[in-house]
Amino acid sequence: MAFLNVPRLLDFAKTPPHLQFNKYVLTGYRPVATAQDCLCSLFYLHNEFGNIYTHGIPFLFFLVFLPLSLPWVEGQWWLCLVHYLACLSPTVGSVLYHIFMNHEGGAHVYDTLLSLDMFGVCLVNTLGALPIVHITLLCYPVSRLAAMLSYTLLSAYGIYSATTARSNTRRLRAFAWQALFRLGLFLLRWGGPGAGSPSSLRLFLTMDLLALLGGLVNISRVPERFHPGLFDYWCNSHQIMHVLVICSIVYLHWGMMEDLAWLRTFQCPGEG
Repeated sequence: MAFLNVPRLLDFAKTPPHLQFNKYVLTGYRPVATAQDCLCSLFYLHNEFGNIYTHGIPFLFFLVFLPLSLPWVEGQWWLCLVHYLACLSPTVGSVLYHIFMNHEGGAHVYDTLLSLDMFGVCLVNTLGALPIVHITLLCYPVSRLAAMLSYTLLSAYGIYSATTARSNTRRLRAFAWQALFRLGLFLLRWGGPGAGSPSSLRLFLTMDLLALLGGLVNISRVPERFHPGLFDYWCNSHQIMHVLVICSIVYLHWGMMEDLAWLRTFQCPGEG
C-alpha cells in the first residue's frame, strides 16, 4: 500500500467548510487532493469509501448485465435504451461526486460535482418514467404524447430545482411533482386491461417507496445522529440511502421487464 501514498485523514473540524455537511460524521475525511490522489482513494479506507462502492459496484453490474436481460426487439428497442440509461444515470454521477469531492479545486469543483450527482438522480426520475408513461397510455396516443411532454417539462423544472437547491430537504422536495405525476399514472393502472402489466404496478410502487425512504433517511441523518462517530465509515445515512436507491432501481427494472413482456402480446382494441 506504500505506493499509494495514503494521506493522514482529517477530523470534521479540520476539513474544508464545503465538506462539512454532516456534523455527525466526525473522522475519516480525506485532505484536499489532486485528481490523481482522489483516484488513489479508491484503494484505502476513508469515510467516503463506502459511498463510492455502494454505487460503483452496482454501476458496473448494471452496465454489463442489464443489456443482456432486455428484449432488444423491433418496436421496443427505444424503450429498452431509455430504461437502460435511466438505470445507469444515478450511479455515474454519484461515483464521480464521491471520488472527487475533495479535489483541490475547492468549493467550485464540489458544487459542480454535486450538481452532476443530482442531475443523475433527476435522469432516473425522468428517463425511468417515460417508458411507464408510454405503456400506461399505449392505447391513447394523443393523451400519451401530452403526458410524455408534460412529464418532460415537469422533469426539467425538477432538474433545475434539484441542482440549485442548497439543502438535502429542498433537493428531496424537487422530486415531489414527478412523484405525484407517477402516482397518477399508477392509479390509471387500476382501471383494468390496456394500461400495462398487472404485476408491474406493485413493483413500481415499491420502487418509489424505496426511493422516498432513502431520501428521508438521508435528510434525517439516522443512525449517526444518535451516536456521532460510530458510523463514520460504515452504515451511515448516506450509505443506507445508496443501498435503497439501488434496490429502487432493481424494482424499476423488474417492473419494466414485466411491462415489456406484456407489451409483446397485448393489442389495443380495434387493432388486428
